[in-house]
Amino acid sequence: MNQLSSFLSALRSTTLEATVLVGHLLLYPTGLRQERPLTGPESPTDICGPRPVLLIHGFVDNRSVFTLLRRSLARHGWQQLIGLNYSPLTCDIRAAAEQLGQRIEEICERTGHSQVDIVGHSLGGLIARYYAQRLNDGTGTGTGTRVHTLITLGTPHSGTRVVPPMSAHPIVRQMRPDSDVVRELAGPAPGCRTRFVSFWSDLDELMSPAETARLDHPDLLTRSVRVHGVGHLAMPVHWAVTARIRQELTESGLTRPAGETSAGAA
Repeated sequence: MNQLSSFLSALRSTTLEATVLVGHLLLYPTGLRQERPLTGPESPTDICGPRPVLLIHGFVDNRSVFTLLRRSLARHGWQQLIGLNYSPLTCDIRAAAEQLGQRIEEICERTGHSQVDIVGHSLGGLIARYYAQRLNDGTGTGTGTRVHTLITLGTPHSGTRVVPPMSAHPIVRQMRPDSDVVRELAGPAPGCRTRFVSFWSDLDELMSPAETARLDHPDLLTRSVRVHGVGHLAMPVHWAVTARIRQELTESGLTRPAGETSAGAA
């Protein structure tokens, strides 16, 4: 019975992945352009509202992957949602994190907010984590003055061993378990105040092992959310994940979250 249940779960996940892939290929052209810069706040109430949310895509992708998540957040009151594209020619996570920092400073200046929240899918989550952990305050100590909450979806925090043929690309090599970037992020991170929430799935075919997408670090404020039966591409669009993202973005406390929770069954 367990084997049949596992087979059916994998079959549902594969079917969903294929459906998401087709839909994403259709939407992909709509996300090629960068978004227009945000304008300044029209009134003090704009600054008192939810923090701006930055959406950062994965490898060889663009901001269109967050179309459904963005609509869901907008329906529930988030007004300042920014999908950021980084170049497919990006070859270094550290350099991409520095560029992200520049964009965050621009967004804070334009919106009047002193902090942002980030949702990063796959590689996008690793770029955002490097910024939040290492460059967040501009001094290299990563004390977390700009990023309040970072949510990662299927991000290889401990490195992944899949797709070896793609390791010819420098940024793919940086996502390997033995890379300098992964080792650097595993090192001490005293004083970082950013709140990290890592979503990981038992059927994420690009994370090997699947638990590599779970962020565990003794110096960081972390919470992991296990998602059942959802593949890598479906993470940003699955209803249970979307609902849990809204919940995590609503929480404002910086106390250390305890243990691991679940986003529900697929």
